[in-house]
Amino acid sequence: MSQFSFTSSSSSNFTLFYHSQNHNPSKFHVSSPFRTSQPSPSHPILPPLCSREPSSSSPLLEEKPETSQSSSKLDPQDRLSYNDEVADEISTTKKSLEELLVVRRPVKDPYVENDDEKGEAVSNFEDSQERNDLLEEQPSSSSFPLDAGLKKFAKKVPIFEPSRLESDSREKPLKVNLDLALYKAKILARKFQYADAEKILQQCIDVWPEDGRSYVALGKILSKQSKLNEARTVYEKGCQATQGENPYIWQCWAILENRMGNLRRARELFDAATVADKKHIAAWHGWAVLELKQGNIKKARNLLGKGLKFCGGNEYVYQTLALLEAKAKRYERARYLFKQATRCNRKSCASWLAWAQLEAQLENNRAARQLFEKAVQASPKNRFAWHVWGVFEANLGNIDQGRKLLTIGHMVNPRDPVLLQSLGLIEYKNSSANLARVLFRRASQLDPRHQPVWIAWGWMEWKEGNISTARELYQKALSINSTTESAARCLQAWGVLEQRAGNLSAARRLFRSSLNINSQSYITWMTWANLEEDQGNSIRAEEIRNLYFQQRTEVVDDESWIMGFLDVIDPAIDSIKRLLNLDQNSYYKVKESTSNTTAGDDVEGSTEESASSSSAKVNDNNIDTGSGFDLDDFIRVMLSLDPSKLEVQLTTSLKDPLKIARTTNGVWRPATKTSRTSTTL
Repeated sequence: MSQFSFTSSSSSNFTLFYHSQNHNPSKFHVSSPFRTSQPSPSHPILPPLCSREPSSSSPLLEEKPETSQSSSKLDPQDRLSYNDEVADEISTTKKSLEELLVVRRPVKDPYVENDDEKGEAVSNFEDSQERNDLLEEQPSSSSFPLDAGLKKFAKKVPIFEPSRLESDSREKPLKVNLDLALYKAKILARKFQYADAEKILQQCIDVWPEDGRSYVALGKILSKQSKLNEARTVYEKGCQATQGENPYIWQCWAILENRMGNLRRARELFDAATVADKKHIAAWHGWAVLELKQGNIKKARNLLGKGLKFCGGNEYVYQTLALLEAKAKRYERARYLFKQATRCNRKSCASWLAWAQLEAQLENNRAARQLFEKAVQASPKNRFAWHVWGVFEANLGNIDQGRKLLTIGHMVNPRDPVLLQSLGLIEYKNSSANLARVLFRRASQLDPRHQPVWIAWGWMEWKEGNISTARELYQKALSINSTTESAARCLQAWGVLEQRAGNLSAARRLFRSSLNINSQSYITWMTWANLEEDQGNSIRAEEIRNLYFQQRTEVVDDESWIMGFLDVIDPAIDSIKRLLNLDQNSYYKVKESTSNTTAGDDVEGSTEESASSSSAKVNDNNIDTGSGFDLDDFIRVMLSLDPSKLEVQLTTSLKDPLKIARTTNGVWRPATKTSRTSTTL
């Protein structure tokens, strides 16, 4: 005897069970809402959890609990008729379910499916879209919030889309590949392999056009090769690709235009950088430096103030403001700003070095020496720190100490020509001209386009009486670039040479050419006036002096900006105003140092103490400052140099042949680096 039973649940699916005495499932096929190629099992099939229709949306799925009881009471003839009606109802229900419900097929690999499978998938996608539209029109009568949430979730489930899968197969590489490529290009650029670096960066631009780092790096490499127009094109494309939202590209482009002499365009680009990101401190600082070089002090102060307002404390901004104060001879404010710069960044070698130069200018030798020590500790391999400190000691008469510092700088920076140039001048003044020539020659080989090396070498040859050699060296310096300030100094020195040699007309032409480059040079004007006065032309000499005072550009630095600027640089306005109202002696107050005091506070306290003693015009030229800094131990630990073998290492480095190789891009570079392994001798 057969028996049918219907079951329904809160979900939209419904299952029909057929019970037979023989338990033969082949007599009747169970209706299931899922299309499958296998026969349905005899046990109940649970409805899926992510059904898209609630159970009450279809009247065909209503439950009839009295079916089995009523069928058992009928006679055989009526029961047969009743079974036929039930079978028809089941068939109708199956057909309706097949029209309403569909099963999403799993996404297959697009690379292995054939054309028939693709067509079937697309057809299923179109059918599902039509059914979704139909189902959305039907009102939902389910009162359960879970069903509504599942319905919204099901609508967001992605359906098979061949085009989407094809695009995913061509996805961009991971972002880490861009970082690795940029680092590799940076290393290649350091090795002067510009062609390979450009190729890598161009590939980065093709794959990641929205990332601005590739444009910045490529533009800088092109600028180093003097390919300025190409660099400009790269920056322009970068701004277009990033939709003008990358301030770094705008800033680099502005620096390039400033280098090319397009000041108006540079100002516009700096302005665009600040609009793209008003917190980009490099744009504010670069724009201020441009205005400073043009003599617009007030404009520069305004830009630096805006940089601090929008970006907060920055050591470069504080340092630039401190230099402006020092130039205006407001030394108390300059020291305060230098202190702010070093507090922003304890490892800022430039801030310590600029502060040390200020104290050296004011003849506060002890304070300057302590600041030089802080500078080399902040950056042990900084060539500027070793060079300025060495020249400072040599000018004080500490020749051995100055020579030692410059030698250390050369050991850690074997390709820097300035260190060898200063060493050559020291050796000429205190040793021999032959050793100085060796140093000058090596410096000129390291950088043949460094004009000061040729000028210093020519000056030494002139002092030695080699007039023709000096002229050749001066001419070599001018052949590099005849429009720079170094060229103006070279023309002035050459003019003095011709004046001493008796070639007065040539000397006058050289002085005039020097003033055409730099009309603000007091030394050149006075040298020319003395030439005319020595020849008995006192009237002409007076005219030259008057011309200097008439054409002199005097920059007036207004102090009114201080009151508005104090609101920006520090929230403690009252303490700053109190600080600026103190006299010089009371400003240098000795701080009590304890064992828990930080290194920055120690150097600030010791610097103020040294400056206080120096304010009484006490010059301390003694190398031992009592600060506890051991130079020999420092270079032994930090730089792996043997202090007792510095002279031997310098002599060895000068004797080694320096082979100059020319790269394919026209950039001169040493073929072999001076190895620092010789420090272990």
